[in-house]
Amino acid sequence: MHVPDGFINAPTSAATGVIAAGAIAVSLRGARRELDERTAPLAGLVAAFIFAVQMLNFPVAAGTSGHLLGGALAAILVGPYTGILCVSVVLLMQGILFADGGLTALGVNITNMAIVTTVVAYALFRGLVKVLPRTRRSVTAASFVAALVSVPAAALAFTLMYAIGGTTDVSIGKVATAMVGVHLLIGIGEAAITALTVGAVIAVRPDLVYGARGLTQKLKLRVNGELVDAPAAEPEPVPAAARTSHRGVWAAGLVASLVLAGFVSFYASADPDGLEKVAADHGIDKKAEDHAVADSPLADYGVKDVEDARLSGGLAGVIGVGVTVVAGSAVFWAVRRRRTDEASPSETASTTGTTSTTSV
Repeated sequence: MHVPDGFINAPTSAATGVIAAGAIAVSLRGARRELDERTAPLAGLVAAFIFAVQMLNFPVAAGTSGHLLGGALAAILVGPYTGILCVSVVLLMQGILFADGGLTALGVNITNMAIVTTVVAYALFRGLVKVLPRTRRSVTAASFVAALVSVPAAALAFTLMYAIGGTTDVSIGKVATAMVGVHLLIGIGEAAITALTVGAVIAVRPDLVYGARGLTQKLKLRVNGELVDAPAAEPEPVPAAARTSHRGVWAAGLVASLVLAGFVSFYASADPDGLEKVAADHGIDKKAEDHAVADSPLADYGVKDVEDARLSGGLAGVIGVGVTVVAGSAVFWAVRRRRTDEASPSETASTTGTTSTTSV
């Protein structure tokens, strides 16, 4: 659903740019509460994994394909604020290096693919886990539903933006019907990928899944005829079968990302994705503009001057994963360090206060 330059007019693109910048600023602050020394590296990996899986277009209908958006997956694994940052890093790398998604449309793409998908998915996910049994299977099931709904929600958001600032005169009703219809099918693929990935991480390190935290049901005791919460018990130990080091999880995820982007991506569907198909069918693409970095050495996910298509695409995918994991990890380590730096003075003050009180 990468929107190219020329689909949306300049004022609307600028407005979505302001929205995107504001959301990223808020997310940078919110991510400080979500990230710790274990999950900061995982967040960079999640960004790289989303980049890799987005290269794997899967067929959804005759002549149409779809790919992962990733907002639901990122939000459930590392938290909603960090999730917005993960997808934003991916979109920035794709736009600058691979000419995928217009640069003037970067605000549109971040709003649609990072903000809308993450907010909708995580809100629905949290609602579901509150009413479902408090088990890991419920987390996986809730992630499936949340991911499924997030994709047509993003399609509706694009339709609204096009109704406000579209550059061609088309029937918005027909566009909305076509966008939601095809993206419901794409949502099924998104849901399957999200649920499988969340389930796999839960199986080895449930404590690393942000959306699975706090699932232990509180014990109730009857005191004088009334039910009250029992005193907090010791944290449930991670089962021996699920004690894989977080470094092991990171390494396995990176290898999987490299294999998907470097090898499996060659077998991805070559059909246009949902937005491209709807744009072509309904005339939305009449004023599409060439990408500003169309001559990039990695444009269209191939390495310039490498003749072999398999090798060219594979190298581009590996480079993309590498650049994204480095950029993402740098961002999240910086956010984590900022949190540590801010916490240190307060901790020092608290310690000083305690010492003074004791001495008195």
